[in-house]
Amino acid sequence: MGGRMVSQRDKPEPLDELEDFAGKIMRLYLMRHGIAIDREDVDCPPEPDRYLTPKGIQRTRAAARGLRDLRVKPASLLTSPYVRAVQTGEIVCEVLGLDPKQLRTTDALKPEAKPGRLVEELARLGGEVICFGHAPHMDEFIAHAVKATSSFTALKKSGVACLDIDSLSPLRATLFWLLTSRILRRLGD
Repeated sequence: MGGRMVSQRDKPEPLDELEDFAGKIMRLYLMRHGIAIDREDVDCPPEPDRYLTPKGIQRTRAAARGLRDLRVKPASLLTSPYVRAVQTGEIVCEVLGLDPKQLRTTDALKPEAKPGRLVEELARLGGEVICFGHAPHMDEFIAHAVKATSSFTALKKSGVACLDIDSLSPLRATLFWLLTSRILRRLGD
């Protein structure tokens, strides 16, 4: 029996519950961008051009490995046009083995966009979709999707929320899970 011991870590459990969204029209992942250059930094560019810091890149890459371990494989990828969101999307594409050319920018993910604009974008898609954006917009969308009267989440940088969408018109969704960057990084270790 000189073979190597196989740990539970080497044999991931099937993620049937995570993969099974039968009866839903979409599984939507909302990822907040990673840590960006501080607005107070003297070298900080204008808001749309703020970029990820080295720490932001590292933590985003580690969080993306957690998404990979959760078997997230989106067919569609939408991002805010702001540099930090695009960079986050590119890092996730790299880690998940997706072509970054699939990333599509949309004003519906800008920080000031109304949640209804994102619903309009999503209406053209189906299956698994991942969006890269900003706070508080992501939290406002979650509240809108589940019919909450106000935001009840606080998505952290490089954190991800997963919603199962039953209907886009009218919008009906369930918040399936919400994971911080720290938890995603631990999953990806």
